[in-house]
Amino acid sequence: MRRYDAVIFDLDGTLLDTSEGIFRSVLYAIETLGYEKVSSDVLRTFIGPPIQKSFARVYGLEKEEADKAADVFRNRYKEDDILLAVPYEGIFETLAKLRESGVKTAVATYKRQDYAGKLLMHFGFDKAVDAICGSDAEGKLSKKDIIDNAIKILGADRSRTVMVGDSDNDAIGSSGTGVDFIGVTYGFGFSGAADVNKFPAIGTSDSPEGILRYIL
Repeated sequence: MRRYDAVIFDLDGTLLDTSEGIFRSVLYAIETLGYEKVSSDVLRTFIGPPIQKSFARVYGLEKEEADKAADVFRNRYKEDDILLAVPYEGIFETLAKLRESGVKTAVATYKRQDYAGKLLMHFGFDKAVDAICGSDAEGKLSKKDIIDNAIKILGADRSRTVMVGDSDNDAIGSSGTGVDFIGVTYGFGFSGAADVNKFPAIGTSDSPEGILRYIL
């Protein structure tokens, strides 16, 4: 018998390598607003969390200024850079095997709902998962809130639901909702099993296919 009836996936760093588009838009905002340039390591930290929170954290901005930076980023991203992404090798095969086994799937992402829908539909993920749950326009929803939304839409039993993601935000969000967590190390956040094991997790995978051994 399979272990889980529902699997919820993060987007950035779990389904898609979205780094090129995000980096381009962040660098555009930095240059446009005259902010100090950042290292590649700092640039990587912009992937995943709400963009206004990343600008506030990196540059010590107050809310109004962080929101302004986020608007510059979003206007560039949605028009020019959002589709600069690559699905991780094996992810569609993994989703297909879950569906064939009767497992429900959803996406829970900090990306705005409209951005997430546009991006995932472009690559065909809307046909591979049962629900797409993104953030609100103001970025007020926590990862826990977004995962909760996915659980409700799927009608899933929390005791038989698992979250899959590449960052501490995913791990903390899954813990807050009372579902199990699998950390992937091929994305942007966790660099290895030691990073994942700082959080309650049932396992670690370095490939999309490896996720299946914890579920089926």
